[in-house]
Amino acid sequence: METDNLVALKDDMVAFIEGHGLRRLPGYVTEDIPAVLWEGEDNPDSWKDFVEMAKHAGALFVTISDVKLEREELDTLVEEVSELNFPDEESTELVEAQWLQKYAGKVGYIQLGFVHQGMVFLHETTTEWYERYQELMEGIDSFGDIVIDDPDGENEDL
Repeated sequence: METDNLVALKDDMVAFIEGHGLRRLPGYVTEDIPAVLWEGEDNPDSWKDFVEMAKHAGALFVTISDVKLEREELDTLVEEVSELNFPDEESTELVEAQWLQKYAGKVGYIQLGFVHQGMVFLHETTTEWYERYQELMEGIDSFGDIVIDDPDGENEDL
């Protein structure tokens, strides 16, 4: 299986979910919803155990969501990293943002979920490149939160 594009894995997940008689609900469970995250990093097929657990728990459906890296998002990332690191055109962040461009159009993240007794249970599958993309995005967001003192003693947000 191609490990830098999860599109084939998503197809397998869809077939497996439907094969267990469960419905699919296209939806993403956000981070602000309390949830239990499935721990199965050592087992690449742990998502199958997760789907079987959903069925065993009596879930009628499994949520499924995926993230495909869009070219426009990458172009924006490269532009923002360039602005933050100007004039250093060889900064680590810029090199990594440019490196990510080869993953444009590929699926890098899949989330499965189900609800049982008021609690959301989640399984996440991700690629290494998508994790790095997320780290770069978080770095840009956190840089925007830095407060600088101006010469007049007033604070300005970047």
